[in-house]
Amino acid sequence: MRHLLSTHDLSRADAIRILDTAEEMSAVNDREVKKLPALRGRTVVNLFFEDSTRTRISFEAAAKRLSADVINFAAKGSSVSKGESLKDTAQTLEAIGADAVVIRHPASGAAQRLATTDWISAAVVNAGDGTHEHPTQALLDAFTLRRHWAKLAGTPSGGTDLAGAKVTIVGDVLHSRVARSNVWLLTTLGAQVTLVAPPTLLPIGVEHWPCTVAYDFDEAIDAKPDAIMMLRVQAERMNASYFPSTGEYSRRWGLGDERFARLAELGLADTVILHPGPMVRGLEISSTAADSARSQVLRQVANGVSVRMAVLYLLLSSGLYAQDATAAHAKESAS
Repeated sequence: MRHLLSTHDLSRADAIRILDTAEEMSAVNDREVKKLPALRGRTVVNLFFEDSTRTRISFEAAAKRLSADVINFAAKGSSVSKGESLKDTAQTLEAIGADAVVIRHPASGAAQRLATTDWISAAVVNAGDGTHEHPTQALLDAFTLRRHWAKLAGTPSGGTDLAGAKVTIVGDVLHSRVARSNVWLLTTLGAQVTLVAPPTLLPIGVEHWPCTVAYDFDEAIDAKPDAIMMLRVQAERMNASYFPSTGEYSRRWGLGDERFARLAELGLADTVILHPGPMVRGLEISSTAADSARSQVLRQVANGVSVRMAVLYLLLSSGLYAQDATAAHAKESAS
């Protein structure tokens, strides 16, 4: 694996390898000294052409905990705002010796473009490109589910997939790179995925995706999902009216208090709630649901650091995938 651009072409073996390595990394994040020397001397550049809080901070924390040097590059206030092209920016990063570039860009395919040209020799990690994909978000979602369910079962989560799990993803699928990445990854890991959205917020060709498509949220809950992932309504990407009103959207496709209460009424004690953030409370999800014991939202944020540590480690450690190498670094740092 030279780059991480998409979950569409991520094999089950590589996905499990990343998740298992993240298990090792999570042990580091639980220690008093949250540092490994694994990437000492390496340079990771966070190249963000779109605003971000969780993803950028998470990648920065991940790189620093692996002892890498980190350069944060934001398009606003840089030469990009003066008209500099992606190619020129990439060549600048090449000149300063970047080993990995974590890129977020409003154009779908930007990460692929960066990785498949001769502009830069660094490893490229897609941190979200337009409405295309966001692979590390999907990986941290899968990691969160795997750990949660393993904890409930009292079993180790390492080496396992999500075989048979039913995951329902609800909301603005049309503009969601998170939904796309999750459909491919969760399916690869053995889960059964259902998308629920108004017809206007489903992309063309969704019938060819490896998932079930539905329009009624209540019927999807009646199917007793193991996890419900709510999506943000991405108003900034909408140039038309995709639903009658926010009140109508919330009533039909939001996880409000009444719909949340139905989970308990149906005996779904272990059904968990996910959201990639930022949450729009009162529209996509109520505060009752977001702050409940079912909610894994804060665990998603915490787990994001472990997953991104794993991705950076695997990409920059000469292609080493073996978990024993990760364990060796942990042992070295602890001693």
